[in-house]
Amino acid sequence: MKEISIGEFARRSRLSLKALRLYDERGVLVPSRVDQASGYRYYDTAQLEEARLVVMLRQLQLPLAAIKELLACEPADAAARVAEHWRDAEATHDARRGLADHLVSRLSGKRSVMYEVGTREIPERSLLCLKRNVEEQEMWAFGKEFIAILRERPLPKIEGREGAAFCIWWGLVNADGDGPIEWCAPVPAAQAESLASHYPELTLRTEPAHLEAFVALPDAGDEVAHWQLAAGSLEAWAEEPKQEHEGDRLALTPEDLGLRITYLASALGTGEPYRDMALPFAVER
Repeated sequence: MKEISIGEFARRSRLSLKALRLYDERGVLVPSRVDQASGYRYYDTAQLEEARLVVMLRQLQLPLAAIKELLACEPADAAARVAEHWRDAEATHDARRGLADHLVSRLSGKRSVMYEVGTREIPERSLLCLKRNVEEQEMWAFGKEFIAILRERPLPKIEGREGAAFCIWWGLVNADGDGPIEWCAPVPAAQAESLASHYPELTLRTEPAHLEAFVALPDAGDEVAHWQLAAGSLEAWAEEPKQEHEGDRLALTPEDLGLRITYLASALGTGEPYRDMALPFAVER
C-alpha cells in the first residue's frame, strides 16, 4: 500500500488535521507510521476507507469510544451495532418530539397528561439517605456511589415498590442548577437504628405515609426528555380536580416530599417497568 503524509490524507479523507490528531490520541484512526525525529504522521492509502467510515459514523453521532470498538468488530457485528444505535436514535428523536409538542401546548395555554398516571399508597418508612448538591457531570457517579455502599453492605430486603431504592430531585441538575438530589433506601423500622450505625455516611430519617401519583418511565430513547414529559404529565394531573378528593385539604404538598424516581431492581427482565417517576401528596380527611 502507498504511504502518504497526514496533509495528503486529510485532503483525501476530508478530515481536518485537528480531527486526525484527535482520532490518533483516542486510538480510533492511528497512523501507519510516525517519524521519530519530526513526529510527523503518515498513513496508508488503505486507511482512507476506514477514515470515510469514521466520518459517516460521526454523522450518526456515535461517540469516538463506540466507533473504536465498532472498527474492531467483524462486519456483521458492526452492522448490528449501527442498526441498534439508529433504533436508539429514533427513539430519542420520538421522545424529543413529544417533549416539543408538550412545550408547544404548554406555551399555548394548554396542559395535557402525556403519560398514563396511576396512584398508590406508600406507608410510613424509615430511610437511609445520602443527599448532595452535584454538578450535571457528577450526577451518575453520585448514584453509583450510593449503590456501591449498598452492595458492599447489603440491607434487609423489603418487597415491592415501597421497599425499592429511589432518588429525590429536590432541585434540577443541569447546566444551571446543582440539585440537591437525595438517594434513599427503605429499611425495616424495627431495625432502623441498629442498621444506621453501620452506615455512618448515610442519614436516617422517617418519611410520613402518603399517596403517590406515578408514571412508568420508558427504557429507550432520550432519558431527560422522558423525565421532562413524565414530570409534565404529573404536574398536569395534579392540577386537575379530583372527584375522590373533592373538599379535602392537602396535608402534604408534592414539594414537601419531593419528586422522585423509584428503581425496582427485581422488575428487570420481567417486562414490568423497573423505574417510575412519582409525585407524592397526601390528603387530610
